[in-house]
Amino acid sequence: MDDATRLAPDDPRVPMVLDLIQRSFAYMEGRIDPPSSVQRLTPAAIAKQCEVGEVWVIGTPPKACVFLSPKADCLYLGKLAVDTDMQRQGLARRLVKLATDRAHTLGLPTLELKTRIELTENHEAFERLGFSVISQGCHDGYDRPTNLIMRRPVP
Repeated sequence: MDDATRLAPDDPRVPMVLDLIQRSFAYMEGRIDPPSSVQRLTPAAIAKQCEVGEVWVIGTPPKACVFLSPKADCLYLGKLAVDTDMQRQGLARRLVKLATDRAHTLGLPTLELKTRIELTENHEAFERLGFSVISQGCHDGYDRPTNLIMRRPVP
């Protein structure tokens, strides 16, 4: 499998990343409330993420991807997706390792992500990747927790 590559905003794989994310997140439909922001994601938004943060992919067409956004005290991981036919082959682990390396380079002490309350299998997968729950969050307009905030220290 290819090494991970960072996408530029004009990379021809940007629309393929949208397709990958939509396919990979499809199982959430009807399981999570509120619905996933993937429904509003566009190639232009992914290109913007390439400018203001980072988008990394494995493969052409992309078989896995992750969005990275530096914050004051952490590197935020978003839209971590692995094509369904490539799951359980270590691609998510490779992207988390890449994120750890990027956080180290940027001088950030932790990785952070959010996962929906309803997706218990994701909680377990992220725990296996070294993340721990630090708090709960809720989307605007909700009076109950809708996600878990998880962190992993950067060695």
